[in-house]
Amino acid sequence: MLTCTPRIRNLSRALLGAAALSAAFIANAADGTLLHTMFQDHAVLQREQPIRVFGRANAGEQVKLSFAGKRATARADGDGSWSTTLPAMKAGGPYTLVATAGSTTQNVADVMVGDVWLCSGQSNMELQVWRALDARAEIAGANNDRIRLLTVPQNGAVTPQATFATPVKWTPTTPDTIRDFSAACYYFARELQKTVDVPMGLVNAAWGGSRIQAWTSGDALRATKLYDAELDVLAQYANDEAGGLASWGDVWARWWNARAAAKPGDEPWRRDFTPGKDWRTPPRELGAWERWGVPELAAFDGMLWYRTTVKLTAKQAAQGATLALAPADEVDMTWVNGVAVGSTYGAGSGREYALPSGLLKEGENVVVVNVLDTYREGGLSGPALANALRFKDGSSVVLSNPWKYRKVDGNDTPPRAPWQTAAGLSTLYNGMIAPLGRYNVRGMLWYQGESNTFEGTRYRDLLRTLREDWRSRFGAKTPLLIVQLANYGMPKAQPAESGWAELRESQRQVANDDANSGLAVAIDIGDHYDIHPSNKQELGRRLARVARHVVYGETLPPSGPVPRSARRVADGVVVTFADNTGELVGIGANGPIGFELCGAQKDSCRYADAKASGNTVTLRAPNAHEATRVRYCWADGPTCTLFDGANLPAGPFELALPTASTDDHAR
Repeated sequence: MLTCTPRIRNLSRALLGAAALSAAFIANAADGTLLHTMFQDHAVLQREQPIRVFGRANAGEQVKLSFAGKRATARADGDGSWSTTLPAMKAGGPYTLVATAGSTTQNVADVMVGDVWLCSGQSNMELQVWRALDARAEIAGANNDRIRLLTVPQNGAVTPQATFATPVKWTPTTPDTIRDFSAACYYFARELQKTVDVPMGLVNAAWGGSRIQAWTSGDALRATKLYDAELDVLAQYANDEAGGLASWGDVWARWWNARAAAKPGDEPWRRDFTPGKDWRTPPRELGAWERWGVPELAAFDGMLWYRTTVKLTAKQAAQGATLALAPADEVDMTWVNGVAVGSTYGAGSGREYALPSGLLKEGENVVVVNVLDTYREGGLSGPALANALRFKDGSSVVLSNPWKYRKVDGNDTPPRAPWQTAAGLSTLYNGMIAPLGRYNVRGMLWYQGESNTFEGTRYRDLLRTLREDWRSRFGAKTPLLIVQLANYGMPKAQPAESGWAELRESQRQVANDDANSGLAVAIDIGDHYDIHPSNKQELGRRLARVARHVVYGETLPPSGPVPRSARRVADGVVVTFADNTGELVGIGANGPIGFELCGAQKDSCRYADAKASGNTVTLRAPNAHEATRVRYCWADGPTCTLFDGANLPAGPFELALPTASTDDHAR
């Protein structure tokens, strides 16, 4: 955990609380809008629950509601906010919702009552129908007035927002509306509607590449005690951007100097730092470092330092200026004359950092950029002309002096600036979840984790934190349906450690420890070469099956074979499964593939011969008597061949083998 500087410890944290939420609400009765924007034509309201309705009116004004013969009243508080509840209703519609306050009346037409689902996560939840399997036929056949769609605009914010960044609307499913909607969310609802014949309202709030921390509220993250320094900086940044940037520079510097590989005086961002012989000159146009022809960078994922200088006149230095940089793939941390001026996550756009007054000097000025890349190509994109200082008088100076660079050895991962949209703290909660208010939902679908695979064990607690955080908004027992990460990457010839596997195990454990949570296994429908598998139809079917069990109480097994215990036998280990339909089947001539027996050490795992029979799998290997753990499908992109009679796969897992004096149990 990073420590906080006294300078920011005592800053008010109210910016991340309810006061900021209320102040952000911009709806205004003066334009005829009394209801929150979630309540509009074609909306779906949650059945069989008291219906929360809320909005804005003039302070102290009484608001009257009528809906399908039901009535309710509310009075706006001093800030203009109001909320009330309508009685619970069965599925049906269409109806009209009418809100009246003084001389203002708002009518919302074609409102259905059914089940509302929040679908959230990163790119695999965001992935649109047009990018999924068999898109042309699926789009052409999408006509369903009883599945309604709402996409939350992508927006990160440093404080909770009460309205969306851009207008939203509910739309019935048509070929025009479904094309850009979440494929996983849509195929889930379409499949579920075959057995749960009610209107479905789908709310998609997803952002590719996002981390779970960005989707969790500041209050919930604060309670974990893991991010105090970052949250303090975020609170400061919300009120004083330049001060927050400077404080973040202090946090980042402490991290750099605390690394195991840190060396005294090695602070490349400092103005007085002198690059040594290990600094080299990159191609003039920069671009992805994998294309520079440097062997050690040809497949490098990690950090690179960039450093250059620019000379300015006294007149130029005295002006207000912005530092413009080419897009950085994928995270930059940038300094000018030793002062932190910005940090952004995402490779799609350039950077523009406003520089504090007095930072630039007459003569030589130093620009330093640290770029972190974790996936495919990395670096500062070209052209070189994109890197410049732009002054308030409209003039600019290109950073034309040669850059120098240095590779950072090791796998250290720096902290992320807490205001970064997809990789920050609470930013997507603030900008995309908070604006939903306390709109009633039947359940929540969560497909995220690829961006947290470097912290698979911590993810377990973070996912539990998010679950309880969202339940505090939508309801204490709101079901959470988790998609376990699909396979991605080539199978390994020998057992190895895997951050993806660790994260899948965390997802499995979180789903197992809560009766209102469920897990959809996707380990067999991924793509070795594409992190975005296209078969979202099968994923939707599996999510619907989990929902039928967890949410609607059907007795069918929710997700295929589930490991229940592992025990020693004379010549091996027996793993017992439950929730399988029929007998277990090992696809392949010699039985199921993917089982490992492991000792206590990380490098002790060995593949085991496996034989399926009934609801058990017997494992044999030379080291069986030494094993303390059983693993299955433990890799980024494993080959997994254990299924049941319904062709549902057993998901990845790790079980601890009991000693002679303990009972079988899952770790």
